[in-house]
Amino acid sequence: MFLGAPTISWLFLGVSLIGAVFTANAFVPVRRVPALFMPSFFGSWLTAELAMHHVVWQGAATFIFIDFGALGGFPGWVGLIITLGSWVGLIVLFGDGRRAAKTFAAALRDVDTARATSRVPRKQILLPFSKKRRGVKVTRDIAYRRVAGTILKLDVIAPATEGTNRPAILQIHGGSWVMGDKREQGWPLLSHLAANGWVCFNLNYRLSPGATFPDHLIDLKAGLAWIRKHAHEYGIDPGFIAVTGGSAGGHLAALMALTANDPEYQPGFEEADTSLQAAVPIYGVYDFTSRLGTNRLPFWYRRLEEKIMKAFQSEEPDKFRRASPIDRIHPEAPPFFVIHGDRDTLAPVEEARYFADELRRRSKSRVIYAELTGAQHAFDLFCSPRTAHMLVAVLKFLDAAHAGFPGTLGSRVEQALADDGAPHLWVPVR
Repeated sequence: MFLGAPTISWLFLGVSLIGAVFTANAFVPVRRVPALFMPSFFGSWLTAELAMHHVVWQGAATFIFIDFGALGGFPGWVGLIITLGSWVGLIVLFGDGRRAAKTFAAALRDVDTARATSRVPRKQILLPFSKKRRGVKVTRDIAYRRVAGTILKLDVIAPATEGTNRPAILQIHGGSWVMGDKREQGWPLLSHLAANGWVCFNLNYRLSPGATFPDHLIDLKAGLAWIRKHAHEYGIDPGFIAVTGGSAGGHLAALMALTANDPEYQPGFEEADTSLQAAVPIYGVYDFTSRLGTNRLPFWYRRLEEKIMKAFQSEEPDKFRRASPIDRIHPEAPPFFVIHGDRDTLAPVEEARYFADELRRRSKSRVIYAELTGAQHAFDLFCSPRTAHMLVAVLKFLDAAHAGFPGTLGSRVEQALADDGAPHLWVPVR
């Protein structure tokens, strides 16, 4: 039984309104209403990163509605106007993703590398959820630690051809310290790095509430020690290992880089070398103390106390400070490339700005900060246009770090700090 033209017209209007709500939500995601917070995040994230994919499928749906007579009534014409307006918004979101190229170019303008920038194959952007990459081999589920009745495993993503003395990177998945898996996160970046000569290790670690911080960090340091011990088997240079991760993984990556060789986090393997030569935290969490008054919902702090820290901040404030990368910054920190989106509703961008500014003020190493217009949390889980530009930029940064940053590296902010030694509030390059 076919629907009549008036019904089709009203149905088209309803579908158009839903599409417009998703587009509007990508520009102004909900931050303060608990019941809408997570649905708004997911809608904002998927709409912004797949903007042109939405235009394509909505275009096909619009054609079908019109073919069935949706424009036979006034509601259908209203729906068409709303749909066209929504497409304009989606095109703007797509433009924000492409604009990431300029943001990264400005942030890395003084970075020199020994080889030309390697771009991401167009096929990966058209099929963003595909994990296959030519010239890359994957070895899965290698056990690296047995602890607390758990066997922790890692995957190795490496160039298909054999090699020696290659740089390596350790990837840490996110998931609020309570969920997530190495199979789900980091793959666009790791496959791009592996296709360009890097050996990548994607690690699982114990999760809360079974694990209590710093169990997560201890596991990852044990993983780093394992990687160095087995460096010859994978043809890597044990003298250069970098770290990256997103969200909770960004928090742990920053702590890994800032607590090198700290025996507190290396029980039973205190003598192992857990230094890192570069860090790339992406939309990370840098503060457990709420000192900046950022717009987090109360449930986030309750989860932190109940499931992750298993302590009350009011009673053990030092424990929360020591778990905050902002409080662990020191002059000997390795080079950092901090990446964050300005529409992130899960990890407030204000923390990333503050963290990058403090790194610049106190660290002797190179610090680069890139703030991406229109980017939501978890934007790099698949290969969107924005993610493709990030992959190119991170490879450039890591290649330069591996080469010892030939040439000059800096920014107007770094130069100002060098000139007068005064702290500056970081203003991102857009």
